Amino acid sequence: MATSFKVPASPSIKVYKNENFLGCDFTSDASTVDDTKSPNCVNMIRSVPGKVRKRMGYRKMAAYDGQCIYGVHHLSTTDVWLVHAGNKLYNLNAPMGGDWVDHSNNEIVDYDSNNIVFQNGDPAETLIYTGMAEHRSVSFEIGLKLVILDGTRMHLYDGTNVTLASASAYIPTLFISEEPEGGSDEDVFEARNLIQPAWKESYYVSADKASVKDFQLSYGDLDATAVKAWVMNAQGEMIEKTEGTHFSVNRTTGKVTFVTAPGQSPVSGQDNVIIQAYKTVPGYADRINHCTIGALFGVNGATDRLFVSGNPDKGYDSDNNLYTNVNRDWYSGQYDPTYYADTSYSQLGSDASAIMGYSIINNYLATHKDYNEMSQSVIIREGDLVDGKPSFKMVNALQGAGAYSKYCFSYLEEEPLFLTQLGIFAITAQDITGEKYAQDRSYYLDGKLLEEANLEDAFAFTYRDYYLLGINNHVYVLDGLQPMRPDRSKPYSTRQYVGFYWDDIPANCFFEVNGNLCFGTTDGFVCKFYTDKKALESYSDFCVVDGEESKKEIVCTWETADISESLFYKNKKYRYLAIKSLPELSSSVQIWAQRHGIWEMLKEDETTLRYFDFNLIDFSHWSFNVDQTAKVISTKARLRKLDHVRFRFINEKLDQPFSLNDFAVEYTQSGNHKG
Repeated sequence: MATSFKVPASPSIKVYKNENFLGCDFTSDASTVDDTKSPNCVNMIRSVPGKVRKRMGYRKMAAYDGQCIYGVHHLSTTDVWLVHAGNKLYNLNAPMGGDWVDHSNNEIVDYDSNNIVFQNGDPAETLIYTGMAEHRSVSFEIGLKLVILDGTRMHLYDGTNVTLASASAYIPTLFISEEPEGGSDEDVFEARNLIQPAWKESYYVSADKASVKDFQLSYGDLDATAVKAWVMNAQGEMIEKTEGTHFSVNRTTGKVTFVTAPGQSPVSGQDNVIIQAYKTVPGYADRINHCTIGALFGVNGATDRLFVSGNPDKGYDSDNNLYTNVNRDWYSGQYDPTYYADTSYSQLGSDASAIMGYSIINNYLATHKDYNEMSQSVIIREGDLVDGKPSFKMVNALQGAGAYSKYCFSYLEEEPLFLTQLGIFAITAQDITGEKYAQDRSYYLDGKLLEEANLEDAFAFTYRDYYLLGINNHVYVLDGLQPMRPDRSKPYSTRQYVGFYWDDIPANCFFEVNGNLCFGTTDGFVCKFYTDKKALESYSDFCVVDGEESKKEIVCTWETADISESLFYKNKKYRYLAIKSLPELSSSVQIWAQRHGIWEMLKEDETTLRYFDFNLIDFSHWSFNVDQTAKVISTKARLRKLDHVRFRFINEKLDQPFSLNDFAVEYTQSGNHKG
């Protein structure tokens, strides 16, 4: 009798496929990371939504003798860019050594729209001011001037010169139509200006006081600065008089005595004597000069006043009185950044909590307190006119995480973002009630971001639809084009943003010139990111090694989450792997796999992703393949008896782009895994 054998069926081939790549997830364990995200994604960025590519590199624009770049500022009326390097300000637009050094003809990137070019030579040729603090600086454009705060003094740039705001500050008139003996019953016409010691008083001399020579000022103990006076003549003109010649001053009492009585006003009802005096109040100017942050805001949401804060001063004043400025802010006159009335301030929240920054929400000013504020982390104010004078009253307060850095306030997709100890938060509106509240937006980056040292020194900038946060030569990126609905990992946030992570970016500040992302470094360079995606030189970074300038490769990585599929306890045999990428004039990829926690390279491909183009000919990256459609790289895997696997794709070659559009791996499974 014939014997029959029953041959078992071959295990069916299964396919794991991923065609949607949504940035990093540094917060979840690799075994729980969503398939669309990577637990180890470095130097990648969105190419189109759901696809990723290697970030582009940067090159040098200018060098400033190793001085730290604390800020780069722009005055739009003259289109001048100022570089705050060390304790100096330089004109970035001006040529060094008297000649423009324009390498645009040799550049791969098209710079036709960029009026800033390479700067070589002696930066001293472009020096316009010395006397800045070696501290991060911020700037605001108001009243046709650029206001620069550096934590020590307020500076003004008018397109030609940089001066101290105090040098040209507005001199207010405290009283008008005052009696010669002083003590006006009228309300104060204008309050004293904090940033300079001068003030004026305007007197009306009636017929019954025509012989009066003594005029009393509102303050005594005057400064030694010469007092000024003007007296109206018979023709109605104000004529300046000189101290010591036309009048004397008792500085202790504040009394001004004219040699000849000014007499009755020749114009009925019009003041005929004006006196300008000086009295320095210790600490007044420092209230403004020591501010480090600000925002433009005004009545009904106008941007016609400068609010300043971030003053760290506290302790005992010259009269031994305890004080603090950390929870105060001050606002300027309308379109006048040189006038800060001593009554134009607010004291917000607890004395223990400092003001950290501002956000504009519709017609409201949101003032953010630090993490020490327990009940009012964000204070909402609106501007209105009360009796013809500006008033900024509190209309709401939000509870939540306090701000952690003064320099991470920016906007993404119209959402105001800021950094807290819990991550990057946004102020948003609740869908039903319309109430404002704060939500986390960086959950997927928080696992790495919140481990950074000195996070309070982080700074942020919005470039196009990206929010960039820099710290410790790293950049954390939130992608405004790719918001995601939350899962159970963050039930209290309406959405999260896709996040990316870049390293080897030595930025200390970001700025944008004509659509180009630029940054300043701590070692004195101003750099610009490349913009031409097809140019090979766009995929290298500028660096300095042992004093020699060169370029270095960008190492980009995309790593999959643990792949175990639905039957996580079964043994898998991974047989075949493929990725799809966009073709490039030169590109390559290393494919790695993790087996039992140990990484091994499966394949390094340096030819498949290349194509030939006469317009981009490069004999060092020669290929006869003229097919410019997407390329597939495949390899046999031969990974056996694994309950899960992880793959890694790396490009670490100089001047090479790389993209990732699709990924798939074939496998079979049979039998239970034994650890």
